[in-house]
Amino acid sequence: MYEVAQKKSDRRVLKTKRAIRNAFIKLLAEKDINDITVTNIADEADIDRKTLYNYYGGIFEIREELENELASLLDQAIKEIDFANNIKNPLHIFEILTSILTEHLELCGYLMKLNANSHIVRKIDGVLRNKVRQSMEEAKLFSDSYTLDLCADFLTAGILSVYQSWFNSERRQPLEKISKDVGRLVAYGLKDFVKAD
Repeated sequence: MYEVAQKKSDRRVLKTKRAIRNAFIKLLAEKDINDITVTNIADEADIDRKTLYNYYGGIFEIREELENELASLLDQAIKEIDFANNIKNPLHIFEILTSILTEHLELCGYLMKLNANSHIVRKIDGVLRNKVRQSMEEAKLFSDSYTLDLCADFLTAGILSVYQSWFNSERRQPLEKISKDVGRLVAYGLKDFVKAD
């Protein structure tokens, strides 16, 4: 009997938290995060403020939970990528990144729109930069740490900038094409895109 009641309670908790998070994401699409109030979120989630405060200490705690969840998903996916074998032909890396972004498109879009210094971008940057650097080091692609750091910084910043620009644009190109082109750019540089005379 206790287990049944516990499962119902757990489902209610998850349902309420999901409603709060979805309300927050929806409001992020409509206004700046600094203009969102707890009352706005509670109204959108069809709950009262007290219920929201049972689960979250405020707006930034909701944002942090969403960011941490997304960073954790990315971290897990990146751990499964064999960067050492894919760094010279990185299409597979971008296919995995695309699948994560596509699966969480709405959330990524709203969080990535915050700005280049948003918590989520910094978290993703840290996770991606560490993994890229570690993998290039393991693959012994460079003979010194300066070049290793330079390339890891350049690749990570460029990749994130492209995805953030896409999320903040009209998204005329499919995400799959953007990812494929970024993979080509990483692998072959600008020469693969420059028109021949």
